[in-house]
Amino acid sequence: MKSRFEKARKALIFWTLWIGLGAVAGAACMLIDPSGKIMGMDAMLPFFQKMPLADVLFQNFVFSGISLLIVNGLTNLTAAVLLLRRKHAGVVLGGFFGITLMLWICIQFWLFPPNVMSTLYFFFGLVQALTGYAAWVFERQETFAVRREDDSQIGTNPKRLVVYFSRMGYVRRKAFEEAARTGAEVYEIQSAERTEGTLGFWWCGRYAMHRWPMPIRPVTVDLTAYEHVTICSPIWAFALAAPVRAFCQAASGKIREADYLLVHFSPASYENAADEMDRLLGLKRTGFRSFVCQTGRFREMPKKPSAHLSA
Repeated sequence: MKSRFEKARKALIFWTLWIGLGAVAGAACMLIDPSGKIMGMDAMLPFFQKMPLADVLFQNFVFSGISLLIVNGLTNLTAAVLLLRRKHAGVVLGGFFGITLMLWICIQFWLFPPNVMSTLYFFFGLVQALTGYAAWVFERQETFAVRREDDSQIGTNPKRLVVYFSRMGYVRRKAFEEAARTGAEVYEIQSAERTEGTLGFWWCGRYAMHRWPMPIRPVTVDLTAYEHVTICSPIWAFALAAPVRAFCQAASGKIREADYLLVHFSPASYENAADEMDRLLGLKRTGFRSFVCQTGRFREMPKKPSAHLSA
């Protein structure tokens, strides 16, 4: 699978170099010719007079040039160097300096009449900030690793089974934690469709929006041999993930007792997904837990009283 982080990192390098070198060039012109005539900016000096300490700092472009060099020039070039050296700080700073560029342009919006250049660079800053955020998310996703060998308790209880499907590894993490806690054996649901990468994301979205079951590889585990099965699933488009839906259809009538563990992005309990698994499996769950996870950090959602227990 091609690294989405690498694509985002290279895009962020472009933006930090583009903004940084442009700012250094502009600052150099201001310092070489403080009157601003070399850049055709001398007519803009009167607009600076509404700034604090204008009679000291804004009678020429020296202070503006130094500020541009520091705020948008050297900072972005520093981020570019860190990104080229594959340092995590470069990702954080590259996105942050997109925000500082937008704040810089907001001052220009206040000072100057509407103009194309300021609007264009505000857009550049927005794209840089979003690229930095995407790179940060992709980096966390691609460095999120889970290994079954990390816990020797998995597979020590042959009466329990943990079944899971995971695109990014987050559900796998919770599945292995549950298996380590109970000693259960582990079985991974494998999709027969493409689910990895950006194209896989959109393909999964198609199944999710239609509430279709996604074709999976044949189930190779004897589900009738276990006294209890824990099914771990992500949430797609506010509902049960398509491969888990297909697994539940294939497992109908074969599981004696089950509970569910759901992992999702938005803060909700998604009891609707648990109800769907009950219906597909033809049983009543013994319980379910729900976890919010956005970039590898989990937060369990508080349990709500079930309607069938509150009567």
